[in-house]
Amino acid sequence: MATILVTGGTGTLGRQVVDRLRTDGHSVRVLSRSAQPYAVDLRDDDSRALDRALEGADAVVHCATSTRGGDDRAAAHLVEAAVRAKVGHLLYVSIVGVDRLPLGYYRTKRIVERMVEDSGIGWTILRTTQFHDLVLRMLEGATKLPVAALLPAEVSLQPIGSAEVASRLADLATRPPSGRVPDLGGPEIRTLRDLADAYLRAAHHRRRLVSLPLFGKAYAGFREGLQLVPERAVGKETFEDFLATLKW
Repeated sequence: MATILVTGGTGTLGRQVVDRLRTDGHSVRVLSRSAQPYAVDLRDDDSRALDRALEGADAVVHCATSTRGGDDRAAAHLVEAAVRAKVGHLLYVSIVGVDRLPLGYYRTKRIVERMVEDSGIGWTILRTTQFHDLVLRMLEGATKLPVAALLPAEVSLQPIGSAEVASRLADLATRPPSGRVPDLGGPEIRTLRDLADAYLRAAHHRRRLVSLPLFGKAYAGFREGLQLVPERAVGKETFEDFLATLKW
């Protein structure tokens, strides 16, 4: 069995990757800012702590991320340490559209992809569409107003279950490095308005949905569907399936 380090191993995706790998009998090390004995903030240049975490590891699954910035700095520290430790496989989870949508967070994810590709380590990159969990948080924020929910007009998403992504990552982590593997998309392409309707029904809320046109290149890209992969609609869990698992 392999020894695998999972960064962001206490997060929504990472903890499920950890559980799946351990169920399959692998030795798993969980790295996050608070997980002992590998409590490391990758954004800090703590090379000794990273070297301890990576010593003897066969593979790294890099799930750690932050919308507040610093993913490129964190990846640089991880890649440097993985090279020192002679890790054989670095697996990174990214997002569909990072090379096409002009968003700051997406640009940083693409920078990290290039770091992984240029690391000299055997690598695998998996891009996925948005998780159901993320779509839920977005809709919860959009429907906080007491009367109406404001949504970007003419935008669709293809949400996928994080457990399905975790399963795919765990499988890839135990295989030889595969380069850029086929994208992973949810089973359905749904308008934001349709997803909001489903959320409001499940949560037993009443809100008037108002679709507003926005401006800018990023919004134009979302309207064009650059965040979608209809040819890779391989996920099984629908948004309604996900909502049915929640306690309201």
